[in-house]
Order: sequence, then structure tokens, then C-alpha cells
Amino acid sequence: MESQVRGGTRWKRFAVVMVPSVAATAAIGVALAQGALAASFSVSGQSFKVTTKQLDGEGFVQYGALDEGYTLKGDKTVRPVAVSAFSTATIQSLCQSVVTPNIPVLGNVSLILRAGDGAEPVRAENLYIDVAQLEADATFRGIDIGVAAKDANKGPGMKGGKEQANPFGFSQQSDSVTLKDVKQTAWATSAGTFKLSGLKMSVSTGVKECY
Repeated sequence: MESQVRGGTRWKRFAVVMVPSVAATAAIGVALAQGALAASFSVSGQSFKVTTKQLDGEGFVQYGALDEGYTLKGDKTVRPVAVSAFSTATIQSLCQSVVTPNIPVLGNVSLILRAGDGAEPVRAENLYIDVAQLEADATFRGIDIGVAAKDANKGPGMKGGKEQANPFGFSQQSDSVTLKDVKQTAWATSAGTFKLSGLKMSVSTGVKECY
């Protein structure tokens, strides 16, 4: 089965629908058994933007969750996200940017990271991306929509640890997925391995983002 989706989705709204209850937390043993990262972390007060020319993923699952973290003033907060997880992924032309605002004397400071622009793409295993907003042309192969999150078995499974996600809530999964012309805003990324070929990083004043 092949399903193609074009256009954008506002994942903040989508995640709220996906998570009617967050009282239950996925068991850490599930993540360990799947080789995923067991520990969660408090998310910073800065989201970051990512663009890719193409992402090819094997073993895909997506479910709603809440990220606990901080504002830039240090106040605790919770943000709804859609967790996109891949057993393996190859990424062409990755750009990641984050802007730190209002630094004394300097003002805004931007960090931009680029990789996978040459013959060798970025490669990741057990990749988890906590997405707030996504735009892409997407093709899913072997897709199941409406699976209980704990029973999604085509991808790496739920993240586990201190993740706030309902294991009985909505998820979708597919054997593989291709995302083209990706633009996304995310709060966190975790991976078992993350190989950045041809890595280039720059820091400069002002607001300079991937899109």
C-alpha cells in the first residue's frame, strides 16, 4: 500500500488530538529492548528549524507526546509534540538552525549546521524527532493508521524513559517512508547513532535560519 501526502500539517494541534490522556508513561524496558535511548531529558526553551532535500526512512512510527522543559526565562513548561521515529534513516542535504535571542551586546546569535550535501548522506539509527510543525511531500509504504501506540511494531517503538505519552493512544506506522523538501520545527532529537557526513557549522550574529 502506498499513500502520498502533500502540504503542511500543524503538529501542535495534531498532537493535542493524539494525546487525550498523558497519565500513562511507556515502560523503559520496551525502549531498551528495541535499542532506543532509555533516558529522556528536559527540553530547552529554544525550538530549532530543520530542512532536508530528502529523508528515506525504514520502520516508521508516529505518536503524540508531551515534552517537559523550560522557557528561556527558566520557567517550567510542557509542549505537545508529534514524535516521529525511524529504525533507520538516510538524509540528503540536512540543515539545522537555532537562534538564541537577546544576548547582551550581540543581540540575536544564530547557529547553523549543515551535513550530507555530498555523495554521502547523513545516516541515523533509532532516530526520534519531537516535531512541532512539518511541511513535506510524503510517501508512506505499508501504512497502518490508528494503531495503539504501544502496539506499533514496524518502527523502533516508543521512546520510553520519562516520556509522557499514552501507550494506548493513537499512532500510525509504515514499513518505509520518503519525505521530500522537508521543512520542520522541532524541540528535540535523539538517536542511537547519528553520522553527519561533511559536517559544517557556523555561528553568526543576527537571525539566520534554514528557512
